[in-house]
Parts: sequence; structure tokens; C-alpha cells
Amino acid sequence: MRVLVVEDDLRMAELLVRGLTAQHFVVDVEHDGHDGLWRASEFPYDVIVLDVMLPGLNGYRVCARLRATEVWTPILVLTAKGGELDEAEGLDIGADDYLTKPFSYLVLVARLRALARRGATPRPVALRLGDLEVDPATRSCRYARTPIALTAKEFSLLEFLLRRPGQVVSKNEIIAGLRGEAREPDPNLVEVYISNLRRKIDTRFRRHNILTVRGAGYRLVDSGERACDRTSMPTTRTAHRCWNTRWPAVSMTWTAVC
Repeated sequence: MRVLVVEDDLRMAELLVRGLTAQHFVVDVEHDGHDGLWRASEFPYDVIVLDVMLPGLNGYRVCARLRATEVWTPILVLTAKGGELDEAEGLDIGADDYLTKPFSYLVLVARLRALARRGATPRPVALRLGDLEVDPATRSCRYARTPIALTAKEFSLLEFLLRRPGQVVSKNEIIAGLRGEAREPDPNLVEVYISNLRRKIDTRFRRHNILTVRGAGYRLVDSGERACDRTSMPTTRTAHRCWNTRWPAVSMTWTAVC
């Protein structure tokens, strides 16, 4: 099995080569993000072991660029950064596994073999609902292929809603999702972000994707379903149409980003 190790720490890289070679892996090594990106793009590997804190181009950006150019080689992120947010970021941008230093070689080898068995199959990253598309890997947002500039909080909120299409999400749930923990929510802050998203998406493109459910929260829908979100009691005809609507699942597509 052929493995690419991208690790700037020379001692760690040497230990990885020695340990993996002892397990009959064929190992190539790069110590720079740009060099690692080039080698991973130009040569076939069964698995890539990728450090995060790399000179030139960090591991997250290397991973994102590989996926953006449809290089689907399984990637195991190996790093000293062991926080949940760091792990989530690595997986969101297209990595397949995450191992924190210090680690067990027994576990590392087992995970690499498992990734190699999975193979280089396409694993979509972007979220899409109708014409609205959000790519967590590149932190980009588009509507009908038109780029939309969002702040970090606006992007996180939109991604949070897009992962729950058609569902009513309360302000408490939104705050907990954005902060990563349950805290007393700030309703005014949520309303500001929602207002900004409506201005940048609904108003700009003359759509009604972000809906208010009075007394309950918000709901993200395909713009064609506007008539089905009235917080007041709907008419019989409207209610019948709403109850028979099946909310479309979020489809997963890959957007190549230059």
C-alpha cells in the first residue's frame, strides 16, 4: 500500500516512515503544504497522512484544494490540535479520519488500512436546497451559481438551517448550534443574522427561503414552497397543499473551486 505523509516535523516524519515501512507500506514524504498538494495531485496514493500545521499551506487548505479538484484519495488528518472544533473542521472540508498526537501506531495502521479499503470514491461536500448552495469546505455560498458574501456567523447560521431543511428551528437551538453549547440565547442577535441572510438571499434574488414560524423559530425551504409557511391558520386549500408537501432532502453536490 502506498502512503503519502505530509508532515513538517522532521523527527515525526522519520518516525512515521519507519513505523509504516515496518508494516510494509511504501511511504513518500513531503514537509511543505504546497509540495504535499502537488505530489498528492500528481501521483496515485492509497492514503494520505496530512498534518495541519504545515508551512506554505496548512493541512486544511491542502485538503480543501484536493477535494475541489476532485482528488478523492482518503485523507487522515494527523495533528496535535485535539479540540472538537478542529476535528469537525477537518472532517467538514473533506478529510476522512482524524487522529490526535500522541497516537498509537497500532491504531494508526488500522485506520489507514480501513481507509485504503474504502478507496478513492467521490465524497460530496456541498449542501444544496433548490438553487441555494453552501460549501463548508471552502466556506462559500451561491444562489443560482451567483456568489454570496457572508460573514462567519451568517455562514454558520445558514449552514445550520440548511442541514435541517423544512424543519422548524428555535432561537435556542440556533444559538446552541452556533456556539457549540447550550447558553441563554440572545433573540436580538439571532434576528439580526436572520435579517442579514434575508437581505442577502431573499431580497436580492426575490425569493422566500428563510421563513418565520411565529412563536416557534425559523424554517429554511425551497423558494417554491412559500405558500406552505403561514404561521396563522391557513385556508383549507392551502393547508391541504402544505400537508401533502414532502420537504426535499438536502442533496449533496461537489462544487469545484479554483
